[in-house]
Amino acid sequence: MTQDAALGTHSHAADPRNETILISVNGVLKPRAEAMVSVFDSGFMLGDGVWEGLRVHAGRIAFLDQHLDRLWEGAKAIFMDLGVKRGELEQRLYDVIDANRMDACHIRLMVTRGLRSTPYQDPRVVVSPATIVIIAEHKDPLPVTTERGITLFTVHVRRGYPDVQDPKLNSHSKLNCITACIQATQAGADEGLMLDPHGFVATCNSTHFFIVRKGEVWTSSGDYCLDGITRRNVVNLCKANGIPVFERNFSLTDVYGADEAFVTGTFAGVVPVRTIDGRMLTKGRGPMVERLQGLYRAHILADTAARSRP
Repeated sequence: MTQDAALGTHSHAADPRNETILISVNGVLKPRAEAMVSVFDSGFMLGDGVWEGLRVHAGRIAFLDQHLDRLWEGAKAIFMDLGVKRGELEQRLYDVIDANRMDACHIRLMVTRGLRSTPYQDPRVVVSPATIVIIAEHKDPLPVTTERGITLFTVHVRRGYPDVQDPKLNSHSKLNCITACIQATQAGADEGLMLDPHGFVATCNSTHFFIVRKGEVWTSSGDYCLDGITRRNVVNLCKANGIPVFERNFSLTDVYGADEAFVTGTFAGVVPVRTIDGRMLTKGRGPMVERLQGLYRAHILADTAARSRP
């Protein structure tokens, strides 16, 4: 990989162990090659479902309570019964970790509305309980990503109004984010920066966006983005450590004049942004990003050290 190769926040080194992982499909552990869902599944057919990305550190799932809160709230919002209690789902998550002998990994937890009797959007044709799939993989963010950072390009795809498709819902339907990612990639950037319907900065296609201006940390109002768990943790860490932080509307003019920028997400944590729309902000991570990376690492370690498991 060259120094200037594209490095999205989810870039990682290939790990041959992932070819033989066991995947949980409705509570049954299956080899990767045999882990499948029906063509009549609501997720495959219509993108009808909700999901969570989780990180495991030292054998414990970080911030699991926050993730499960969001999962249950999303399911309730779309009138979907998950069909399991929280304790049972937590047990399934740890069953996957244990079966794969993992101490650190990334998990994708996916829940769909279940099987439909026919290809049709009406939930009344669903004929099974919810489908629950848990994929745990050996993968970590590349060190160069968290040290040198990524590049962003402002895309034409907007984060929409909540009465069209609420961006606060962590749904399987991600086509707007996919098209944003495609446009950014074709422009030569790593990820896409997305605006809200009013032209203010909202978020990125797969991460949350922050800027640093004169010692202050700014992020969007949150009206047009998912209530990201890493985003919320970083905001709270700023407040707890005397760093002025604001959730507010701001424009690309504010972005281009920023001292630093960074994105947050469950997979890679806090990642610096070095250029936006061809404008260089920093050559790597700046002092604020480096400080926040340290605070976030300590926060994860404290959370997982204090967390019990079934």
